[in-house]
Amino acid sequence: MVFARRPARRGNAVVRLILFWLVGIAFPLIATPPAFGHELSMAVLSLKEFRPGVFIGRWTLTSGLDEQGLSPVFPSHCTWVAPRLDCGERGLNGTLGFEGMGSKQSAVMFRVTLLDKSTRTYTLTPASPTLTVTQDPGHNFTGWREIADTYITLGIDHILLGVDHLLFVLGLIWLVRSTRMLIKTISAFTVAHSLTLAAATFGWIVVPERAVNAAIALSIVFVGVEIVKLQGGQVGLTARHPWAVAFSFGLLHGLGFASALSTLGIPQATLPFALLFFNLGVEIGQIAFVLLVLAVMWAHRTVQAQAPRWCAPVPAYAIGAVASFWFLTRMGKIFIT
Repeated sequence: MVFARRPARRGNAVVRLILFWLVGIAFPLIATPPAFGHELSMAVLSLKEFRPGVFIGRWTLTSGLDEQGLSPVFPSHCTWVAPRLDCGERGLNGTLGFEGMGSKQSAVMFRVTLLDKSTRTYTLTPASPTLTVTQDPGHNFTGWREIADTYITLGIDHILLGVDHLLFVLGLIWLVRSTRMLIKTISAFTVAHSLTLAAATFGWIVVPERAVNAAIALSIVFVGVEIVKLQGGQVGLTARHPWAVAFSFGLLHGLGFASALSTLGIPQATLPFALLFFNLGVEIGQIAFVLLVLAVMWAHRTVQAQAPRWCAPVPAYAIGAVASFWFLTRMGKIFIT
């Protein structure tokens, strides 16, 4: 952003105010409520078949959710009187879905365990709340297109709702001065979080989720301090080596993505494809966010919007304050519970 001593032209006053709030204050404050931005909000209804065509259901929920308002939809020949589902001889064949899905849920899942101990998982999102299934053994219900649609959507939803991750990316953009270095920096961040996302998802790395979330918040505090240094005329570590810092902290953020993905209970047979498409969705969302921020900055330069000099440190302090609140909250979760 450009900060100057002389007053801005009156015609730019509204644009200046909007841009300042969008980039400097509104985004960090909006980011405050979800203190655990890397946690997907999932509701899972597990159905276990105990005799042909008859199932017992059990809800599994992530923090902050309950099954109130969620109504499962079963094939018309099935009778659902919680927790018992009776589909008779025709079995669980037909339309499955959920009514009442809203902004609280990233996705809702059916996990079906049949008499032969095989398990089938059906993931639904607010955009696709129903699907048609069959218990025909020859039917591949986890075709790559279904996996792609489901996990790309989940990846996009997760990154766009994961405001702690976006706030870190915003800080990187703020510190990088050239387009070439920005591409290098974001690419390094992407490679790093993809590596640890894969490693943690396959069980090669095991790190306590709450410690990871606290460390992610601390990484945002670090970036906020680096912005303050740069505005004060000091060239910090991130300004000197942005891609190296992005790669280092990207390894940490990847562990956060993995903790979110682990809540989905993905079957081993589909895990590689689910991981691939989830990561692709994350990258699509991240690129969209970067382009949005760059568009705002371009608009700022085009209209020559200016803000008073006293405004210069406000965005960095806002980022640092929000991230510090997250860090303290998450550390409290570690020691109190």
